[in-house]
Amino acid sequence: MQDIYEQIRELENIQGLSKHEQLVQGIINAINDKLIQRGDMLPSVNNLNKELGFARETIAKGYKELVNLGIVESKNRIGFYVKGENTEKNLRIALVFFAFDSFQEVFFKTFRDSLGTPATIDIYFHHNNIDVLESIIANVRGRYGMYVVAPIPHKRTADILATLPLNKFLMIDRYQALDGDFSYVVQEFGKSSYAAFSKLAPAIRKFRGMIHYHRPASDTPIEIIQAYKKFVKDFKIKSLIRTEYIPGSIEKGYVYFTINNAELWQMLKDAKAKSFRLGKDVGILSHNDEVVKEIIFDGITTYSTDFSIMAEKAAEFVLKREKIQEVIPTILLRRGSL
Repeated sequence: MQDIYEQIRELENIQGLSKHEQLVQGIINAINDKLIQRGDMLPSVNNLNKELGFARETIAKGYKELVNLGIVESKNRIGFYVKGENTEKNLRIALVFFAFDSFQEVFFKTFRDSLGTPATIDIYFHHNNIDVLESIIANVRGRYGMYVVAPIPHKRTADILATLPLNKFLMIDRYQALDGDFSYVVQEFGKSSYAAFSKLAPAIRKFRGMIHYHRPASDTPIEIIQAYKKFVKDFKIKSLIRTEYIPGSIEKGYVYFTINNAELWQMLKDAKAKSFRLGKDVGILSHNDEVVKEIIFDGITTYSTDFSIMAEKAAEFVLKREKIQEVIPTILLRRGSL
């Protein structure tokens, strides 16, 4: 019984979490952590009242909710028992993203469909703001059965994420070192970017030079600009690095590389207005693939991880609760633009 009490007590300092919500989530957590199993008797109303100080009405409300969820059953004059261990059908998942870009939409849809169960998925966006991330984690902690988080590369991130239970935590998208053993399904940016640039070197050399648009204050992985600088130096490519694309500034004879989709669309619009042929008059390279890039202008060359695979792996972790530490490969997709 003490294990159950401890699971409930762990949630008592969660801001905004009611007593009955603590009771419900604490018992679900105890089942998920295999501290109790089907057929085990749960603490009586009297014992919970004595041990935790919860009002009887609060305890009754919590047990009623667990009964309605099909997790607990009540046996007249005997008490409450664990009815089933399958809490996934009632699983609440906190999914924390950078922002809802098109490739993260692919992740979400695949993740939702791959779960194959009516889990509740609440989405939060930190927009690469460490204070927002800290606020989100503080608000979701203790309220969910699983936490799937895209972290921010920041010195405070490890301490913020350390407040989550690592056995219910999955890191996605970017890797950030944390203390302890934790699961992750991420992509890699440095070596994969350099490899993609290197494969494209013969095509890039057909142009006068290469222009990369990098916004230092953005959420763009720093490893990409580092890989780019190493590439142009190693392969002796004439290069310019600019902070943003100015509409109308596209010129013949250059390869343009941007990670920002809004800039990409503007480049394509300008190329069309000037009757430039992609792959001939100008070259264009984009990061993160999506269906539209495969279709427009006879295809835009990209290098990207497969976010569908990442989402499938994430869903598998949520359902099976088996440790995973995997880096999803990054693939170069050659098309007409370069």
